[in-house]
Amino acid sequence: MSRILVIYYSHSGNTREIAKQIQSAIGGDIFEIKPIKPYPAEYQETTEQAQREINAGFQPEIEGRVENMEDYDTLFIGSPCWWSTIAPPVATFLSAHDLTGKTIIPFMTHEGSGLGHSASEMAKLAPNAAVKTGRAFHGSDVKSAKENIEKWLKDW
Repeated sequence: MSRILVIYYSHSGNTREIAKQIQSAIGGDIFEIKPIKPYPAEYQETTEQAQREINAGFQPEIEGRVENMEDYDTLFIGSPCWWSTIAPPVATFLSAHDLTGKTIIPFMTHEGSGLGHSASEMAKLAPNAAVKTGRAFHGSDVKSAKENIEKWLKDW
């Protein structure tokens, strides 16, 4: 039996909603990635800041870390898809933890970009983990995603 941790960063609440539905469907623990300095509430400001950070390879400071990572085998890692990749706080999380031997299953929320190149970015930041094919969820559909999540997890 795999020991599961659902990890996520959520700016608007969409990724949080998917993370909670995943945890509800398969169990395990949950960990929220929180940047020390939150992103602006205004959408345009957030996207502009995110683009600058992604282009610069900037990794913002985050609160806390998973101290007992050795207790988990499978990590569902969720992020909004910003500029076709993971949000910078997720990059910080991945860089800050030794994920050797872990299985990573990405999940992304988006408004049209799908998974982007998030899986390859996760693989680059966690080179000793096995990054599997993930799943993208349209942001406007997260409240009604339960059936899709359960079907995805059944096939996983």
